[in-house]
Order: sequence, then structure tokens, then C-alpha cells
Amino acid sequence: MPWVYLVIAGLFEIGFASVLKLTEGFTKLWPSVIFAICIVLSMYFLNKAAKDLPIGTAYAVWTGIGAVGTVIVGIVFYKEPVTALRMFFIVTLIGSIIGLKLATTTT
Repeated sequence: MPWVYLVIAGLFEIGFASVLKLTEGFTKLWPSVIFAICIVLSMYFLNKAAKDLPIGTAYAVWTGIGAVGTVIVGIVFYKEPVTALRMFFIVTLIGSIIGLKLATTTT
């Protein structure tokens, strides 16, 4: 279950990171509300996951999920550039997340 919590936390991290641009410095109400909800839920689920997983692993996977997801959101919704080098490092990051999962003895 801690890995499920960690994935949920990462998805909410994607949410708050992706909507941050829409808040326009927290001057837009609804994007700011969505940001706040996502960050609170992300921290809640990260905390639940960290009770059973090593904190270094939990934090690295959480930030990795958030980074990969936010880059994908940026490409799809914000029309950010797609380059071979950028995609190479995203794939490398995904491999690192999988590696951390495999290297962790807690299920």
C-alpha cells in the first residue's frame, strides 16, 4: 500500500506543479485553490507512504513522478519543446524511479 500512496502523492504533485503557472502569482482564485488542494493532498499521501518506505526513496520517487509528469503536461498542454535529449533524460528518470522501487525491500 505505501507504493500506491506514493504514486497518488506523485500524481497530486503533478497537479500542483502543473497548475502553478495558471495561478499567475496566486492572483487567480480557482487555479490557486486547485494548487492548494493538490499540494495538501500530495503531502498527505507522501507522509503516509514515508511511514513504511525509506524517506530517501519515497522523496526521490515522489519528485521523480512529479518531474516526469509535469514535463509531459508541459509538452501536451503548454506546448513546451520536445527534443531527443529531453526525452532521453525523462526516460532515464523513469528508469531511476523503477530502479528505486526494485531496490526497496518493502512491498
